[in-house]
Amino acid sequence: ALAYYDYFGENAGPRGLGYYSYPVGSWRVYSINSELVGSAASGQAQWLREELARFPTPCAAAVWHKPLFTSGPNGPNPHMQETWRILYNANVDIVLNGHDHVYERFAPQEPDGRPDNARGIRQFTVGTGGVGLYSFGAPRPNSEVRASVWGVIVLFLGNGRYEWNFVPAGIAGVNFGDTGEGSCH
Repeated sequence: ALAYYDYFGENAGPRGLGYYSYPVGSWRVYSINSELVGSAASGQAQWLREELARFPTPCAAAVWHKPLFTSGPNGPNPHMQETWRILYNANVDIVLNGHDHVYERFAPQEPDGRPDNARGIRQFTVGTGGVGLYSFGAPRPNSEVRASVWGVIVLFLGNGRYEWNFVPAGIAGVNFGDTGEGSCH
């Protein structure tokens, strides 16, 4: 990941760690390194708990590469469950992942994958940036939308709420999109 640190410099947090946080309007975004051990005692887990306590916000999101939940071929990734649990306990609203070359949206859920509309985290997997797309296996519980199309997600992070819009790449014959909104908890 040296090229990542070279390109983003100080914005990528301390060189070699790969985890940091930053504000986006009234939101706080936590960038997590899913290549690290995800135990409760890890340095990243301790940092995350401290950051969540240091920057209490009504709305928060987390971003990392390997999704805990996926209907794609590269998961699930259970080493991320403790990170999800820390975020869930702090009432984080959104998790944004990549890794699987698909688009998938999950309903709000607990770290164990049970639905939770009151406090659950909504996960988006958006690995649709231009490399070869993957096929899906059997849909995982709480998976609401799945598509193997190239495109981007646009997130609007407002005061107490968020909106999403998956915009497919301008490829003839692709007629897919996914839009919606949610409230922070």
